Amino acid sequence: MVEQLALNGGPRTVPEGTVLAWPPLTQQDRDAVLRVFDSGHLHGTAAPRAVELQEKWAEYCGAKYCLVTNSGTSACHMVVAVAGVEPGDEVLVPAFTFWSTAAAVLHHNAIPVFVDVDPKTYTMDPALIEAKITDRTKAIFPVDIHGMPCDMDPIFTIARKHNIAVISDCCQAHGARHKGKTVGGIADATAFSCNRSKNLSGGEGGLFTTNDEGWSRHAAMLREFGEVVVAGEEREYNAYGLGWMYRNHEFVNAFILSQLTRLDEYNAQRKEFAQYLTSELEQIPGLSGPHTPDYADPVYFSYVVEFRPDEVDVDVPVVDFRKAVQKTLAAEGMSMGQWQTMPVPGQSVFQEKKGYGKGCPWTCSFGRDVQYRAEDYPRTLEFLASHSYLGGVHPPNDMRLMKLFVKGFHKVIDNIDRVMELARV
Repeated sequence: MVEQLALNGGPRTVPEGTVLAWPPLTQQDRDAVLRVFDSGHLHGTAAPRAVELQEKWAEYCGAKYCLVTNSGTSACHMVVAVAGVEPGDEVLVPAFTFWSTAAAVLHHNAIPVFVDVDPKTYTMDPALIEAKITDRTKAIFPVDIHGMPCDMDPIFTIARKHNIAVISDCCQAHGARHKGKTVGGIADATAFSCNRSKNLSGGEGGLFTTNDEGWSRHAAMLREFGEVVVAGEEREYNAYGLGWMYRNHEFVNAFILSQLTRLDEYNAQRKEFAQYLTSELEQIPGLSGPHTPDYADPVYFSYVVEFRPDEVDVDVPVVDFRKAVQKTLAAEGMSMGQWQTMPVPGQSVFQEKKGYGKGCPWTCSFGRDVQYRAEDYPRTLEFLASHSYLGGVHPPNDMRLMKLFVKGFHKVIDNIDRVMELARV
């Protein structure tokens, strides 16, 4: 007998209050933050927790240098800046990412040029990169989206051929690996976010890594007003170039350090949950879990589900199928959604060319009037139409919840005709 849908008055598959929020908070976290009050150090690039976090994160990633920042967006801006990007230069960015990646390029009065994604990994497709390179291209800026590492080998081959930098947005990929090497020590410079939602959470904050000493010194100046500030030496208060205030706070640094002690444990649980769900979804028509290429060891910042109406003989556009199933799953207590609903080049800031004043950098004397059309990125559009993300696939939730999720997926697909009827109401 097919169980009645919650939308039709049946019981919820996942009882209210079952799904627990990220990140898990422990007494260790509370003690770490509270000790800051007694430390005498609340901020500063030479503060003890800032220095400790930099050392530990560099070691974790296999990078030579790390700088703590106040956000992933500021870290992204720093990797753009240290790559030598200047006004009017172009940086290649994936069409599917969070807007901060492209914003970091605009923040430096440079021009984002978008590249469509690989249809299986939803990361920048290396096969589409070279056609986008011009004599203005200064860097390639791939993104390890949803915790999935990019295919970096061909990206580096192209970059070295054209003598351009590879900078990386790993804001969603703490602990992910590419061919056994941890991200953060692979690209010429890398940015991480530590806001509440990220695998390594600090509530806020970010991290910058590089293996280049000169780039690290440059980033340190950018982080603190364009000044050279050396611990133990008198501050000159002399800006050597344009800089910002991207320092982090010691309360945040302390929280990140505490969470870092459990990052591998938490990532292992995410992987266990994801592998279980993907295996189970292989037995449920109409749905599929994420693909993992041979080179990648992802960390599942988001658990991505693909919707396939043809497998259940539903003749509607995939976006309509996805929305109908999502709505029904929500009633069952399973939250699914998207944080990006259009290709980044389709957003208003690019459609209206709002950079440094409307039109600049594109129409300034040093720029080029790049055209942005969402329809030029069909793989990104297809991904957005056919995929969404299942909430709760992380600790402190456990395998009991994952089994309820599988039960909910079965229940909805078993009632798919009724699901589509309700969608038309």
